[in-house]
Amino acid sequence: MSTMTTFSKGLEGVTAAETKMSFIDGEKGVLEYVGYAIDDLARNSSFEETTFLLWNCRLPNKSELDAFSADLRSRYELPKGIEQLIASLPKTAQPMHMLRTVLSALALHDNDPNAIDIPALRSKALNVLAQAPAIVAAFDRHRRGLPFVKPNKNLSFAANFMYMLNGKEATPTMERAFDTCMILHADHGLNNSTFSARVVASTKSDMYSALTAAVGSLRGPLHGGANEDVMKMLGQIPKVSDAEKFIQDKLANKALIAGFGHRVYKAYDPRATYLKTLAKQLATDTGNLDLYEKSQAIEQVMLREKAAKGIYPNVDFYSATTYHCIGLQLDLFTPMFALSRISGWAGHVIEQLSDNRLFRPTAAYVGPHGQTYVPIAKR
Repeated sequence: MSTMTTFSKGLEGVTAAETKMSFIDGEKGVLEYVGYAIDDLARNSSFEETTFLLWNCRLPNKSELDAFSADLRSRYELPKGIEQLIASLPKTAQPMHMLRTVLSALALHDNDPNAIDIPALRSKALNVLAQAPAIVAAFDRHRRGLPFVKPNKNLSFAANFMYMLNGKEATPTMERAFDTCMILHADHGLNNSTFSARVVASTKSDMYSALTAAVGSLRGPLHGGANEDVMKMLGQIPKVSDAEKFIQDKLANKALIAGFGHRVYKAYDPRATYLKTLAKQLATDTGNLDLYEKSQAIEQVMLREKAAKGIYPNVDFYSATTYHCIGLQLDLFTPMFALSRISGWAGHVIEQLSDNRLFRPTAAYVGPHGQTYVPIAKR
């Protein structure tokens, strides 16, 4: 008996899962987490509260948020074996390859890594979320020849990461900007890396395997890494007055402009709205106002030339300036995306295994039929 199937290259337009976590309307420029507008969350929430929202599909009360934050902070410190692993890595290793490898190794320090009951999944997710910032910070210090900085359990997720990275506490503006970036990148529907995590989870594999697959997916330049390209572009523009010609030359050559356009959004990316304001404040505070002004000049040209075609700034455009201003090396930009998205990935793994069905799509065979095997001596 044959089964009728519909072919969609890249699964475009195919609905493959149900989720309560995030809703996107690309035509109207809407992104909601469990019904809450992303701009409201960016302005008023914290990454910890947003993670609770995604994992529980409701906002916590104060005692619940305090307990969740305390539990997260209690898990900040890396196992000794993981610290030793990071110290043994080549200093030339690329951070995303490092993160994929070390995150996977966390399973080796779990007494029951394969448990997939919901309480176990939540606990493992919290471990990875708490320890991933320490992994990235420790590796960056390792490659700079600096000693590791132990986490400070009195600090928020955002503040603790910057403390472990730089060896000193961040300013309130830096903490708030980084926290906002974490909120904005936490979840975004069934994107490629989230789909990867859900596919792995659907086999009833473990949380570590699912998250490792997601990191591998995010590393691809068609998914993560756009804010790195934005920063490179800004570095190619000597001064603000050069932005117009630079962009016009790019457009004349039909080149893509980093940080503009999105596979989903045909309106202004709702994640970029508040981040733009924060980026300006942070650039002013850190003496990088020229970067923001270059960005503004680029945006003005692009809105004039491309807005009519639905091409607007996306979240990566202003997150590049934000990450640079808080002192991150360029190759740490995509790992920052991963630190945030662990929240969403883990939530999707929990959601998948709460009502699981194995992902098993079909492929459209386009090869030959009825060929005759020829022995190798006669070929």
